[in-house]
Amino acid sequence: MTGRHASDQGRLHTSVLVGPEGEHRAQRRARREAAARLHAEARSAQAASARAEREAQREERRATSYLPRAGEAGAASLRTPGRFRLPRHQDTSATLAGHYPFLAEGGLGSAGTFVGQDLYSGGSFVYDPWELYRQGVITAPNMILAGIVGSGKSSLAKALYTRGLPFGRRVYVPGDPKGEHTSVARAVGGRAILLGPSLPARLNPLDAGYRAAGIADEDWKAQVAARRRDLIGALSETVLDRRLSPVEHTAIDVALADAVRSAEVPILPMVVERILEPSPDDDPDGRLAEDGRMVGHALRRLVAGDLSGMFDGPSTETFDPTLPMLSLDLSRVAENSALLAVLMTCSSAWMEAALQDPNGGRRLVVYDEAWRLMSYPSLLARMDAQWRLARHFGISNQLIFHKLTDLENVGDSGSRMRALASSLLANAEVRVVYRQASDQLGATSETLGLTGTERSLLPTLGIGQGLWKIKDRSFVVQHQLHPAEFELFDTRGRML
Repeated sequence: MTGRHASDQGRLHTSVLVGPEGEHRAQRRARREAAARLHAEARSAQAASARAEREAQREERRATSYLPRAGEAGAASLRTPGRFRLPRHQDTSATLAGHYPFLAEGGLGSAGTFVGQDLYSGGSFVYDPWELYRQGVITAPNMILAGIVGSGKSSLAKALYTRGLPFGRRVYVPGDPKGEHTSVARAVGGRAILLGPSLPARLNPLDAGYRAAGIADEDWKAQVAARRRDLIGALSETVLDRRLSPVEHTAIDVALADAVRSAEVPILPMVVERILEPSPDDDPDGRLAEDGRMVGHALRRLVAGDLSGMFDGPSTETFDPTLPMLSLDLSRVAENSALLAVLMTCSSAWMEAALQDPNGGRRLVVYDEAWRLMSYPSLLARMDAQWRLARHFGISNQLIFHKLTDLENVGDSGSRMRALASSLLANAEVRVVYRQASDQLGATSETLGLTGTERSLLPTLGIGQGLWKIKDRSFVVQHQLHPAEFELFDTRGRML
């Protein structure tokens, strides 16, 4: 009885759990079992689909035939004993332009004088230093022009300044050792002053020079006195080939003041006489004559010695800055280095007076055969001052020589002259290089910072072709001349 009662009690307990709570549990269990069956069926369907896709891919690969890595075997299978190598294709920019039609240097714009053709883009190339400065392309409107003999650099220089004349530019050539610019100056309505020992032309270094409008009388007198004093000192240093001492400057100042009191426009012989034999009032103890003896004898060469004949009287030529072009022809004295330096010193002093005129307009100053001019400290110092003051004066300087290593031949390494010569290059953001000899490529490339392509290009340039480095931009330009320009600029007459 006891056991049956316990069993009945258990069955009774089980039947009680089948109430509402048990019914909910059964429903949840059924839903879980149904979800599990659906998930299993989905996995089975997905696996079956993947197996079918893999089987289809295997069937496709079995139906497709691939060539072996080494190619098919056989006599006509085009097989080679080694690996096939395809070389890189190289062509000219003219041919490749068809693939890249819109890649080209934009050039410097259309404002300026026509120079020629840009050989990379095929377009016209124009140049104007004042326009480039206005646009902010450059900050120093000076140019360095280098090229071997016969490369066409002289024709480029002449074309640049003659084509600028119709736009109101003026041209000064303070020294033309070969006389190449004389015919050009006369052709454009300018003037060329020809100087030489056997010629009638005379230049008085003590002329007052050009007076700009608006200068007061007192200011003008002070400027003339300072210019005369500086010029006599520069002439003395050029002939002596050294710097003057303080006592020598004093001897010059006293003699010049006495000469000015004697004549409104003194001449050089008057100053030389007073340096060698000063007035007793100016030299009571006789020491001044001794202090200025070397200077007096140096200047005497210009009035009674081997350099006489051009500075011993009043000027027969005048410096007229209103002309479109002025050139000082030094071809008759090119072999006399001392006389050449003296004439350049005088002409530079006259030119400076005209350059200081604020109403003088835009002017181009051309230094041809610069390697000869830079060997004299006084001339080099004047050139450096004009290059530094180019923006103040509104001028553009142009320095012409054969090779850039000419700058390294100026003075000793580390000297003041070498530093001045290097500053000329630093103050010129326009560098034009025509054909160079192979032994000059290293120095030229290092000085200008050329790329390997630009360096290899220089020996291959033809006549009239030049590499233009304008600040950080490069152009290869073919200079083009009109037949009349070619006839006027041609310097091969004696050779032909």
